[in-house]
Amino acid sequence: MAKDTGDKPSVATDDQIRITPQKRVTMIDVAQMAGCSQSTVSIVLNRAPGITIARQTRLRVIKAAEELGYVLPKSQEADPSSRQIAVVFDFIATSPEAVESIDGAREASWASSHIVAAYQTMSDEKMQERTLAAVLAPHVEAIIYATIMTREVTVPRTLYDCRKPVVLLNCYSSDRRFPSVLPGEVAGGHLATQTLTRAGHRRIAHITGELWMDAAKNRLKGYRQALASAGIPFDAALVRTGNWQTSAGYSETRALLALPNPPTAIFCSNDRMAVGAYEAIKEAGLHIPGDISVVGYDDQEIARHLTPPLTTLVLPHRELGRWAATTALESMPGDMSRSQFPLTKLECTLVERASVAAPNRDRGEAAMPAAGIGTRVAERRRS
Repeated sequence: MAKDTGDKPSVATDDQIRITPQKRVTMIDVAQMAGCSQSTVSIVLNRAPGITIARQTRLRVIKAAEELGYVLPKSQEADPSSRQIAVVFDFIATSPEAVESIDGAREASWASSHIVAAYQTMSDEKMQERTLAAVLAPHVEAIIYATIMTREVTVPRTLYDCRKPVVLLNCYSSDRRFPSVLPGEVAGGHLATQTLTRAGHRRIAHITGELWMDAAKNRLKGYRQALASAGIPFDAALVRTGNWQTSAGYSETRALLALPNPPTAIFCSNDRMAVGAYEAIKEAGLHIPGDISVVGYDDQEIARHLTPPLTTLVLPHRELGRWAATTALESMPGDMSRSQFPLTKLECTLVERASVAAPNRDRGEAAMPAAGIGTRVAERRRS
């Protein structure tokens, strides 16, 4: 369960609004409580014809929905072809995150009887041009222009000239001419690191993603801010550059454990690298969190199935889609003529599990000098 940590990171700058998304009950919440898939929940609650679900499962889903207060979005009678929101993504097929954002947009749109049409351009210039020509049709009332990777984009000229609301999702333009919504990555990196400083750690390592990417740079920035807030000097030796893959988490954690004064905690910039960190820590004969604490980022499915389950942060993909659709529907074409819009950043919330504890030096007889970790790794390598 996400937990409110109390203190907030440093105040946002003027071009940034940090918003904590309102928690709404979704089918995912119902599925988790009922112990089944989201598809099963949808079939049961929508009473899909022609599909048989075991009575016990149906009752479990209905009970979970009632306890959580989940209500199916109401569809109003209207001609759907005349009430459309177009979501234009660069990549969808390989990205579950894009699907979550589209579903968030759908949740926000159904209440006003709009349907959501999703398009994928694969970043192909000609296909993007043809796609935008299609979404400028009269029956499309608003456009959400989205990218799977958080980044600055050059918005196609067509969108500047069209007389429809346009919102940018997970991307932004340098001229700030469109409302834009992004994850609050600096605040997320701050919160991940702050979770470890509050547990008493001072030797905190960070395995970054590829630093040409906004997400990796901003999480690193948040890490450094949290250290400074806790009065902990920055140590470049504790920052290792990864590439988001499990193998990088493994190799960089081995390097960290081999330091003369290794870390007592590691903040991995995503859950995949945290999986690699787990492997390296256990291979070294150490225990999580008894000998070393680990925090991840993304809250991927694997995070809750690791031993111990991984403390991590949730990227608000669904909330991004919901915000983008709501903003688009509440905007009039004339609203888009203003000179600049602020960036809106949604909070990445913490999911506390069992991978964080106080450092060994605070655990009495269980204490082990930090330098001993590197020694044990070296001994294992020699053997």
